[in-house]
Amino acid sequence: MAKNFTDEDDALLAELGIEVETKREAARTPREERIIAGFEAIQRFVTEHGRLPQHGEGRDIFERLYAVRLDRLRTQANCMILLEPMDHQGILADAGPVLSLDEEISDDELLAQLGVDEIAPGSVTDLRHVRSTADKKAAEEIANRERCEDFDRFKPLFAQMQADIDTGTRITRPIRKEAGFLKTDIKAGEFFILGGQVAYVAEVGEAFKAPNGESDARLRVIYSNGTESNLLLRSLQRALYKDETSRRVSEPSAGPLFSGESGDDDLESGTIYVLRSKSDNPVVAAHRDLVHKIGVTGGDVAKRIANAKLDATFLLADVEVVATYKLFNINRTRLENLIHRIFDPARLDIEIKDRFGNPVIPREWFLVPLFVIDDAVGKIKDGTITGYAYDPKHACLIKHDGKS
Repeated sequence: MAKNFTDEDDALLAELGIEVETKREAARTPREERIIAGFEAIQRFVTEHGRLPQHGEGRDIFERLYAVRLDRLRTQANCMILLEPMDHQGILADAGPVLSLDEEISDDELLAQLGVDEIAPGSVTDLRHVRSTADKKAAEEIANRERCEDFDRFKPLFAQMQADIDTGTRITRPIRKEAGFLKTDIKAGEFFILGGQVAYVAEVGEAFKAPNGESDARLRVIYSNGTESNLLLRSLQRALYKDETSRRVSEPSAGPLFSGESGDDDLESGTIYVLRSKSDNPVVAAHRDLVHKIGVTGGDVAKRIANAKLDATFLLADVEVVATYKLFNINRTRLENLIHRIFDPARLDIEIKDRFGNPVIPREWFLVPLFVIDDAVGKIKDGTITGYAYDPKHACLIKHDGKS
């Protein structure tokens, strides 16, 4: 226990030939206080986890901060002299090569380098938003776009893709990480929607091993606004995950659009139904085997037609179902519009009175043989339907030149 000496004690000790030396603890500078406080945080980490803090993007941001801070302390002799007396855990012992750091870098700057975008005022431990260095690099790569000098080559591809979506031969699906969207799903010729722009993967370079051991590749991605970027496959995948509005554009013949079976990740959208009327209307009765109603429903077909005889849409008569086709991964409304547009030259021109005596002109009835409807469905399935039109004179689908 330290003793407090009075003036009389000092005099007595002096007579005995003992010199009294008063030790005063020198005041520490603000910088030294910061160094000690930072080292004490590292000590607490070691006490809690039983090991030194380590580097690595997969580790907690504070552990990464402590690891870099420890590297910095070990490279500075003045810090070692200051901290060695309190290093009861042997933390400062040289553990091998350390990072080369700017001696004067602040904690805020260090956090920024580690991917921390914002910290609460006055508290380095109150982080508001943290992202990994890899995330920052990915965001920079996505944002780093330049003008596409040969955009004229790709412009028709974007136009055709949009036309396919409009006609329902392509659909867009949300990107969901939990659904198993992998890097291998990104191939040359694929379209994606990212950041409000359509992105076309024009080229995929040779695969190589990334530092983390995973396979990666360099991409050339063209955007619908006439720009392009040269980024890593993994960076595009990460950007698609992070954009909540990102979508993948299907191929025109993507999967079993119409079949009795679906793939594991296909979403059932509804059913195309073909009906034949039992109406005694003279026009219908005269062409009963050719007059068909073609529609698309997301519900049960039986329920859809249950009250047909009370609905002018069904010619106020009972109907029979002559064909159905299951519908997967496609927009029902656009598909129905596509079918009706193809068979428009054979649309049945008929007017009937509804239950209240009002004139009604049903728009979904066509003078088309069932085998032609079946042919049309097959062409929708393989993505070739946009190249055909219905010829009423020959009762078949014919190729057209696309000119209106």
